[in-house]
Amino acid sequence: MRLAFITSNPGKVEEAKEYFEPLGIEVYQLSYSYPEIQADTLEEVAEYGARWLAEKISGPFFLDDSGLFIEALNGFPGVYSAYVYRTLGIGGILKLMEGFSDRSAYFKSIIAYWDGELHIFGGRVDGEITAEPRGEGGFGFDPIFRPRGSDKTFAEMTTEEKNLISHRGKALKVFASWLRENL
Repeated sequence: MRLAFITSNPGKVEEAKEYFEPLGIEVYQLSYSYPEIQADTLEEVAEYGARWLAEKISGPFFLDDSGLFIEALNGFPGVYSAYVYRTLGIGGILKLMEGFSDRSAYFKSIIAYWDGELHIFGGRVDGEITAEPRGEGGFGFDPIFRPRGSDKTFAEMTTEEKNLISHRGKALKVFASWLRENL
């Protein structure tokens, strides 16, 4: 089975391959722009995107919508994480965090899978925002997010290390388990 991952981020595709190759599923990247609505939850954004894409793409596909939720900033950037990353960047988030002692945050990932019907899977990892960027790997806010129980940021981890504990890794694990039982 071939399964399209709708994303412009090749790093996400590499993460996903580790979960699906053992099942004999070939995951490939399909860069296809779709509207990301303004909504209160990642689930709403992912569902809208999947239903919109279902009218344009044949065959099964999935997409991921993830966000960084910072407690001291009332969950900001949350559903707007990609936009905030492009406009403010890591430096902007660190500037906003100046003066806050509570640096707790979490990453959440929602996967929307379309096979003629919509299926939603999620994952979350708690941690904190570091005082400065660390590491060269990963993407997005990975250099400033340190998961609880780790001394490394996501950007300091290998893909394998990150997949074991990451929000997307958890969502992919649930999704892959569902596929194993339902295909």
